[in-house]
Amino acid sequence: MPTPRIDRRTFLRASGVLIGLPFLEAMMPARGAGTNQDPARLVLVGQPLGMYGPNFFPTKPGRDYEPSRYMKLLQAHRDRFTVFSGMSHRYATGHFAEVGIFTGVAPEMIRDKDIKNGISLDQEVASHIGNETRFSSLIIGGGDVAWNRRGVRIPSEQRATRVFRQLFIAGTPDEEARELQRVKDGQSILDDVGDQIKALNRKVGTGDRERLDLFLTAVREAEQSLQQDEHWSKTPKPKVDFQTPTSDFGGPQLVERSRQWYNIVHLALQTDSTRVISLWLGTQERPDIEGVTLGHHDASHHGQDPAKLEQLALIEEEEIKLFAEFLDKMKASKEGSNTLLDRTAVLYTSNLGNSSSHDNNNLPIVLAGGTFKHQGHLAYDPKNNTLLSNLYVRMLQHMNVDAKSFGASNGIISGGLVIEKYMGLEPYK
Repeated sequence: MPTPRIDRRTFLRASGVLIGLPFLEAMMPARGAGTNQDPARLVLVGQPLGMYGPNFFPTKPGRDYEPSRYMKLLQAHRDRFTVFSGMSHRYATGHFAEVGIFTGVAPEMIRDKDIKNGISLDQEVASHIGNETRFSSLIIGGGDVAWNRRGVRIPSEQRATRVFRQLFIAGTPDEEARELQRVKDGQSILDDVGDQIKALNRKVGTGDRERLDLFLTAVREAEQSLQQDEHWSKTPKPKVDFQTPTSDFGGPQLVERSRQWYNIVHLALQTDSTRVISLWLGTQERPDIEGVTLGHHDASHHGQDPAKLEQLALIEEEEIKLFAEFLDKMKASKEGSNTLLDRTAVLYTSNLGNSSSHDNNNLPIVLAGGTFKHQGHLAYDPKNNTLLSNLYVRMLQHMNVDAKSFGASNGIISGGLVIEKYMGLEPYK
């Protein structure tokens, strides 16, 4: 007996609950009924304090590079990412360049106290495909990195509870408040849709039941992190001997906060709630990492002090480990014959190269997943940097946007990073 087909837009519904489902084999069209074009997705991950170059960049270019201290943490995905060196937007020294990290406009448009910005990469993509999903894009975590076509900043949602509510809780204000409070009290929103889940499991095959189980586990993990969030909000902050930061990038709970955001990004993509996400991570305070006694900002301004450099390395290693965890989840999530990672271009970067001197050149850049033929380590001139916007053009093409330029680009990235034939499209060269 054939497995009944399930509509791609099926939701689990109850009073105050609306949960989209991950892609299941039972959602694929019947043979001969036409093709269901696989969706392409984009995730931009940024953080404000750079990465220490000698620990981040491999010394040898090409696919057979020897991994650096940080790249060793990503080797499980070696064939699914490219690390870049010698790339930037060529902005002047200073933290203010954060506003241009994903817009890539010309250097003369990004000056301290004189910003004339353009549209950011995520919003350019959202303008082409955003109406195909419940949310055209998600801008989360913090930062000033999302901008519309008029060069107006789009605020980021910094509260994970609000994003979780947008994704999974629907109803009257009272129903939403009740469901969110239940989650915080340790109950699951899945309790309300338990019978629907059981009925769905009876309709699908073994592979889909495994996918559903992974998805529901991810929902529970996200709920648990929100409960942890509630705990930390009621816990007094530790007293430490360093200057109070001027801005809050998530507090000292760097690890759990970042993991929480990555889990929400994963769930949003699994449910096809959106296909475009920008996520800004990081903390300037002392993070919750064993062996770290300095604030992140203090350690990043190391002045080549060996003790500070080792503290910084512990922090940055943890950040890369969290990114690796996220890639693990993306790879484990199947969509048809591919994985979520296969369909998602994930960019990890920072607006700073050397945070100790506020230098915006030679940015740390990893591009993972997507339809690209990955090249290991693509090394460009560390003094005369290749424009990062040239890579953004290639990323637009991954998103099926027939772009020839973006921001201040003066070409399209070369070095073999072409887009392989995929989704019925001819590859870009």
